Formats: sequence, C-alpha cells, structure tokens
Amino acid sequence: MRNYPQATAFSHKGRTATLSYADPPGGCRRRRRVDASDEAAVAALIAEHGVTALLNATDPRLVMPLFRACLAAGVTYLDMAMSMSLPHATAPYTQPGVKLGDEQFALDDAFREAGVLALVGMGVEPGLSDVFARFAADHLFSVIDELGVRDGSDLRVEGRGFAPPFSIRTLIEECLNPPVVWERERGWFTTEPFSEPEVFDFPEGIGPLECVNVEHEEVLLMPRWVDAKRVTFTYGLGEQVIAVLRTLHELGLSSTVPVRVGDVAVSPREVVAACLPDPAGLGHTMTGRTCAGLWVSGVGVDGEPREVYLYHVVDNAWSMREYGCQAVVWQTAVNPVVALELLATGVWSGRGVPGPEAFDAVPFLDLLTAYGSPWGMREGG
Repeated sequence: MRNYPQATAFSHKGRTATLSYADPPGGCRRRRRVDASDEAAVAALIAEHGVTALLNATDPRLVMPLFRACLAAGVTYLDMAMSMSLPHATAPYTQPGVKLGDEQFALDDAFREAGVLALVGMGVEPGLSDVFARFAADHLFSVIDELGVRDGSDLRVEGRGFAPPFSIRTLIEECLNPPVVWERERGWFTTEPFSEPEVFDFPEGIGPLECVNVEHEEVLLMPRWVDAKRVTFTYGLGEQVIAVLRTLHELGLSSTVPVRVGDVAVSPREVVAACLPDPAGLGHTMTGRTCAGLWVSGVGVDGEPREVYLYHVVDNAWSMREYGCQAVVWQTAVNPVVALELLATGVWSGRGVPGPEAFDAVPFLDLLTAYGSPWGMREGG
C-alpha cells in the first residue's frame, strides 16, 4: 500500500480508542490513545499530527463523534459500520424509525460545503457488496430487478457450539432489530426479525444455507446510487444462532439498559460479550470459509433475463497462514485498505457522504485481486 497519512481507531474497552497513524515518507507507525466519544479531542489530535484520513474501526456507537471530528478537522473519513438505527416507536415491524446512516447523511451538505469526503460503509458488508452493485449496474445489467446481499459461512470453532466470528454486540443489534427492505414502489419498510427464510447455495464448498432478513446498511446505501426495483439483505445464520439470539432476547440479555446486580449496574449485553471469547482470537481454533456476496437479477446488457452471484470467499486456513488473522477479520479489513489506496492515488475522489457504490468498481476489484484475494462470479445466482 502506498504511504497515506492516516488515523485508524480501534475500540475494545468502552470509549477508549487507539489512533495509529503513519508519517510519510518513512511510514513510521505511531500510536496515541484518546476518548473516541470526545470529538473535540479527536479533532485536536488529528490536527496535532497532520492526519489526512481517519479509518473508523470502532463500535458503531462511536461513529458520530468520530464522523463529526473529521468534518471539524477537514480530513477524509471512512468507516465499516454506519450510525445506528432506532426502531419506529409504534410500528417497528412495518415502518422504519431512524435508519442506519440517517445521522450521517443528514450532514452530507455540510461535508460538501467543507470540501471533505466521508466514505461510509466501506468494510466487507457493507462495502464489498456495494462495490458489486456498482459493477453489476455498469457492466452486467441493463435493468436490475433485485440487488440481494447474501452472506453465509461454514465456519466452526473447535469445542464451542456458539462462538460468533465478529462482535456479539453487533450480531445482537443487527439480527434483533427490525430488518429493512427497499422497494421502488414503497421505499424503505421493515419486517419481523428473521423473516422471509430462503435456502441459498453458497459457492466454493460452503453449500446451501437458510438465509433470513437482517438489518444491514447495504439496503440503506444501494438505492441511493444504483437503480433497482428491490434491495434486500439476508444472512445464513443457521438454526442454532437464531435460537441463541431469540433466547437472549427473551431473557432480557440482549438489552443495553443496565440492571442492578448487588451494588453495581451492568448492561446485560456487555455481560454476554464478556462471557464469549474475543472473535479476533478465534482463528487458531476456527475452520471453514466465509462468503460475502450479492445476488443480482434482471435483464442483461444483451436484453436477456439474467441472474448472477458476485462473491468473495476467504478460507480461514489461508488467512491465518498468510496474515495471522481469522477469516472474518481479514475479509473485513482488506476492503478499507483497498479504498484508502484508491483515495491516496486519486483514482477515487469526491466530497460529501457517499457509499462505495458511488465510485467506479473496476479499480477496486482489480486491486482486491492484486492483493491476492480474488472475487468470483457465478451465473444463475
């Protein structure tokens, strides 16, 4: 990767984040700790060290202070998860309330006026599937009926029946919130959690998995830049994961509202997180592959009906051997690295608050392949 002075925020304990940055030409890596919820402190640190881009890898609860800090400091912002949603007060399973990313999109004019770019949703999901949507619209289809993100894996952790490969906080949030669907005639609407189950056959040996509707940013991003009749996100969670999530919810353990236990008040969700292993450290006991992809249906550029599945598979054995990272961590991390290089070289540029589908997909997909992790396409969905 080319030298690009940057700050990358990681949050593991409460609000504390580590900002690491490289100073060209030597690319010396430095680190500073800061309260990521204090936007003034973050903006001051950015200015102090001449940071020109901030890649936010923190918990979604810290998106907005870091987002606003970049606007105040006038530096490029990227994230892999967007500002949080809030269900509709009276009709949560039919109407959206505050949608994912709404708080960020509300500042689009401010970013444009400041001449600052905030590239949102640039991980793997959201992120890579949004790039796939742009590629499909530009090169594969003349009419798109549906953009359907379809994610699944056959990852297993030795000795554990339930061990999420990413944050349990995020898993609870996105799976128990009302899923969002977009249709041209209706706009955005919501359904019940785990609704509309379907079996989808994943490539490269993963095989068929039952996928269900889950709340995710792609549905809030793709319709803004890609013309389609319908946009969905479904996830191959599996019966066991769904059962565990339902049980946590029924027992009140999915809640973030603190409850008193003796002399202390604790968040039930934080207790669940503390009882589970750190997902980043599971790689040595994990086997299998993870697949992120986009199923697209409609009319091809030749005028004939067409369905394709654009996908990216990472084998845990490969990512551990080559990078020392478990598959989900590596697959998520490589995409913003690719985006940073495209921004650093001027291949991607702009201002305001766009998603990945606002940019040319080909340079991104070419560079992803050059990094040794090619994407694939299967005809017929």
